[in-house]
Amino acid sequence: MGILERIKDIEAEMARTQRNKATMSHLCRLKAQLAKLRAQVMEGPAGSSSAGPGDGFEVSKTGSARIALIGFPSVGKSTLLSALTGTESLACAYEFTTLTCVPGNIQYMGTKIQLLDLPGIIQGAAHGAGRGRQVIACTKSCDMILMILDAAKEQEKNHRAILERELELAGLRLNKRPPNIAFSKKKTGGVKFNVSGCKLTQFGEDPEKTVRSILQEYKIHNCEVLIREDCSPEDFIDLIQGNVKYIKCLYAYNKVDMVTVEEMDALARKPHSTVISCNVQLNLDGLLSDVWRCLDLTRIYTRKRGQPPDFSEPVVLTKGRHGITVESSCLQIHRGMIDNFNYANVWGQSCKFSPQRCGLSHILKDEDVVEIVTKTNVQQRRMRDYSKKVQQHYDAIKAKRKAKGKLKT
Repeated sequence: MGILERIKDIEAEMARTQRNKATMSHLCRLKAQLAKLRAQVMEGPAGSSSAGPGDGFEVSKTGSARIALIGFPSVGKSTLLSALTGTESLACAYEFTTLTCVPGNIQYMGTKIQLLDLPGIIQGAAHGAGRGRQVIACTKSCDMILMILDAAKEQEKNHRAILERELELAGLRLNKRPPNIAFSKKKTGGVKFNVSGCKLTQFGEDPEKTVRSILQEYKIHNCEVLIREDCSPEDFIDLIQGNVKYIKCLYAYNKVDMVTVEEMDALARKPHSTVISCNVQLNLDGLLSDVWRCLDLTRIYTRKRGQPPDFSEPVVLTKGRHGITVESSCLQIHRGMIDNFNYANVWGQSCKFSPQRCGLSHILKDEDVVEIVTKTNVQQRRMRDYSKKVQQHYDAIKAKRKAKGKLKT
């Protein structure tokens, strides 16, 4: 029996099983089996690269953030890319005009944001239909998803729910955050299960038995589990698998010039949604504003001692990539700054007074000004590993000269 047939059998068994507290342990075990089988489908056959990006999908990251355009064929993704970035992407009246990944860059609020126009995905994309694996694999490398929907067809075809299900099956969790669960494997000691500060309402009448049944499916017999919030069994399964990505998603309803004002107002009031029209250039500025708010980027301006701040090119920080602390800003500028870091003078909203002397763990806010002060030569000589660093420096110089042939062996 193939993997897809086993998935259908398990889904049918779950549909036949009554949902109550007594059957919760059995249902959770079936969900764990489903998650394992779906992960095998996304990986593809052994030794093949069908689950990877593939030809036409290998695009290097540029800019401060990366956004993927996801949607059914012929909903206006290529037209939107051309309107926002000026990049020429073929747009025609027939479906599947775009067959590879077409990148473009948006210059907005002093930052550069990369936009990827991906081929349209259809129902069954999570199982490989219509090059769905390549599209979803490319989407997992992005910081945000911009889902383009056809406002004129949404009520009768419900494309939003179909796309959400396909991305959910592929391991993408839209507009969700990781559960507050501490999980660590051990070599011995059995399973230690604890619940702190909450009551589990979705694990049945015996939560420990449900958790043990899920762990048994993954052949985990020694671990520690600490649950700190009322989460679902699906959240716990995602934590064990480790191949799930939590990503932000903005739903953009295109072609609103073809629907009534009442229908457009109803679509705009949905959560995480906005309405646009690429044909008549309607609300594109509002779309960029919503994208900026959804990305939650933090711009930091640097300042040298005794000079005014440099507002020409900010250092852009993100919570998802490296964090928004002073240490993150130092790593963005130069990795060697951490070794000789003394303190930082910060001006902006993150401070109680300006300037404020801060350490590496200080959390910055948008448009803060940072001045990094490094240790003096006297302070560096007082460090314990100063002689070791000096020796490493001279060894590196010696190795370079030897590689160029200027030093006799």
